[in-house]
Amino acid sequence: MIFRSPFPSLDIPNLSVTAFALRHAQRLADKPALIDGATGDALTFGELAAAVHRTAVGLTAHGFGKGDVFAILAPNSIEFGVAFHAIASIGGITAPLNPQSTPDEVSNRIHETGAVCLVTTPELLEACRHAVERCRLREIVVFGDAAGATSFAGLSLNDGSPPDVALDLAEDVAVVLCSSGTTGLPKGVQLTHRNLVASARQLAIACDVGEGDTLPGQLPFFHCFGLIVALSLGLSQGATSVLMSRFDFDRFLELIQNHQISRAFVVPPIVLALAKQPIVGEYDLSSLVMMLSGAAPLGSDVAGACAERLGCRVKQGYGLTEIIPTHAVPERSKPGKLGTVGVCVPGVECKIIDIESGDELDVGETGEICVRGPQQMKGYLNRPEATAAMIDAEGWIHTGDVGVVDNDGYLTVVDRLKELIKYKGYQVAPAELEAILLAHPAVADAAVIPSPDDEAGEVPKAFVVLRGEATGDELMAFVADRVAAYKRVRRLEFVHAIPKSPTGKILRRVLVERERSGAITVV
Repeated sequence: MIFRSPFPSLDIPNLSVTAFALRHAQRLADKPALIDGATGDALTFGELAAAVHRTAVGLTAHGFGKGDVFAILAPNSIEFGVAFHAIASIGGITAPLNPQSTPDEVSNRIHETGAVCLVTTPELLEACRHAVERCRLREIVVFGDAAGATSFAGLSLNDGSPPDVALDLAEDVAVVLCSSGTTGLPKGVQLTHRNLVASARQLAIACDVGEGDTLPGQLPFFHCFGLIVALSLGLSQGATSVLMSRFDFDRFLELIQNHQISRAFVVPPIVLALAKQPIVGEYDLSSLVMMLSGAAPLGSDVAGACAERLGCRVKQGYGLTEIIPTHAVPERSKPGKLGTVGVCVPGVECKIIDIESGDELDVGETGEICVRGPQQMKGYLNRPEATAAMIDAEGWIHTGDVGVVDNDGYLTVVDRLKELIKYKGYQVAPAELEAILLAHPAVADAAVIPSPDDEAGEVPKAFVVLRGEATGDELMAFVADRVAAYKRVRRLEFVHAIPKSPTGKILRRVLVERERSGAITVV
């Protein structure tokens, strides 16, 4: 059985992501579009459009054009927003990187995406030196000033007009984001202009976002959720976004109070903190009318406690980097739907299939969630086999998640077939951490699983078979030196053997079940 959206059919404007985001710039020329939450600096819609235009001229003057890939290694900022849309407007492709990335991770991502330019900050520039020495970059640009790098501000000093670039909106890629798909090491998810415009339209309709709203921009722009919410959804709807370069809970509460935030897009740890932290009572958060939680599962008890405490709607959404969003709880949902991720957003179809046979299942039957819609990725960058494994011949994305749909069309995500770890909404691939552990001379074998954690949702836990002498702290430090902070192994236990199938595949689910049953002790 195929489940479809109860919303009206989706109208996708035939515009590039930048033209769509700035479609109200003239009418709302004097209204703040992006505000720096730390400094109070702001760009109005009119100023943002002008800055994007001038920067596009500057990029063109530096020899950049359609198809060029720009890696951006920087925290959320107004400049990031200008850079993203200036790049997109000349047919370029943005590859956002996590500012916490190690030099090796930066180097690998630049190499994989074929980036010809790195945009970063003076504070992160030195950390990038090792990475960029091994890459064929044509130029390094910084938000600010630093020796040996082009000033981003200087790009906007050029007069004239950027070239009129012909774009195939359904085929030309605007951004390459990092995802691990259902298994394995990180892959580049290619999202086209049409994908991004469709995603913003779907969220706007499902969450009733309008120009009277103010949104918090705390979700990182290197993540699909943050990029789409602030730089496509918010702008295209005429809403104001207040940006945070680094998340701090106290500061987040202050921004909600001082800027009268009305609709917030968040991740479960924030909902948990809003439900339980005593400091919440010190702030006036009455401006909040809705919070949509995504990127990881949110327990119904936590959602209910938060909603009751703040007096606003707290609901969930669902999606993958490869297709975001697919589901959201409507603004006026039926009672008793708090634990679900809602119905299909406009333009999306969903089906539940039998895990073994692949046959379509009916209402109330549990199986793998499959989805398709106009916002789904073009494919993985340079990974045709991985793309074919993710998207079948009929265009269905096989999510690797297990779910069930009720009589009203509401989806509940039950479990995950895939073995990714969701640490505070970030995806962590066990295979990547296992490969690093196996590089240690004292490690004979290793497996990594998600371990439940109240604050993070899940943390990476390693099971290690030793062949030499090493302590748990030593091995965790060994991994920490080679990955971004969110990927670190947080728990570790030594075991005599790693359970595996006859073909040699690690049976992580066996370890998960043993840990849940209490048969394994956390070190």
